[in-house]
Amino acid sequence: MDDLINTYFLPLFWMLLGIGAIIGVVLGATAYLTYAERKVLGAIQLRKGPNVVGPFGLLQPMADGLKVMFKETILPTKANVFLFIAAPVFTFLLALSAWAVIPFDAGLVLADINVGVLYLLAISSLGVYAIIIAGWASNSKYSLLGGLRSAAQMVSYEVSIGLIIVTVLIQAGSLNLSEIVEAQTGGWYVFSILLPMSVLFFASALAETNRSPFDLPEGESELVGGFNTEYSAMIFAMFFLGEYANMILMSAMASLLFLGGWLPPFEALSFVPGFIWFAAKIAFCLFLFLWIRGTLPRYRYDQLMRIGWKFFLPLSLVWVVVVATVKMIGGAS
Repeated sequence: MDDLINTYFLPLFWMLLGIGAIIGVVLGATAYLTYAERKVLGAIQLRKGPNVVGPFGLLQPMADGLKVMFKETILPTKANVFLFIAAPVFTFLLALSAWAVIPFDAGLVLADINVGVLYLLAISSLGVYAIIIAGWASNSKYSLLGGLRSAAQMVSYEVSIGLIIVTVLIQAGSLNLSEIVEAQTGGWYVFSILLPMSVLFFASALAETNRSPFDLPEGESELVGGFNTEYSAMIFAMFFLGEYANMILMSAMASLLFLGGWLPPFEALSFVPGFIWFAAKIAFCLFLFLWIRGTLPRYRYDQLMRIGWKFFLPLSLVWVVVVATVKMIGGAS
């Protein structure tokens, strides 16, 4: 009996505990990212932002959550009800499942698989299906146009993200996210030959998460609200939370691939726990997301696609060759 408990039940218990902890942290961070966004945009626009519900407005995310929970869910008459409801749920579940392979510190990861990067690419590429399904199932031309825009946009920038990640894999020599971080012990990749790729990765992440200035799928000036035009109440909130959870995920990926993950900037600061450095780097990347939203206007759709196919893709492809050449010469010498 003891062998059964130690072999099966204890590992299962710790795994479920880890899953619960990750979901709790991600959901809490997602809720307060909405608060942080409103505060940052308020500061940029010389406003106060949320300051009524709770001290400094800190209970505003809870008030927002209660509000959407008690709103009526309106289903369009001729919509495909099953797919209409399934699309936001799918988006939300994908945003959570990607965290299974994210290492928060040395050895602090739910599933330390050797192909963690491939897993993240696969999960992120599935997100486009939810948006296309939402656009089609709504039985609205505005929603369908928003879904098709998003499909073209996400596919375009996923190609660039894939090539950018290839440069990191060549430099690190591993597909394991923990080993990629450990390979940056001598210096973060953002301060190396991969500096241009880190900038391209962040710009592609903006497009991948449909954030300003690349938020064309939700272009309210042309499409009312884009793919989520017909959504309301809690199923709209799941799309909303999925978008913000994806922002946190892309910030975590940028931290792991280019900013050294849990590694401190200086050896003298190594007494600070690694997960705190990791959280601080994610917060910095998220601040850039919010800063850019408050600063830059939305691109036209033709400009968005031109940048993706005529600038990002060729440059990332050239950089793969450059990094491979430098690595080969360095290895030979």
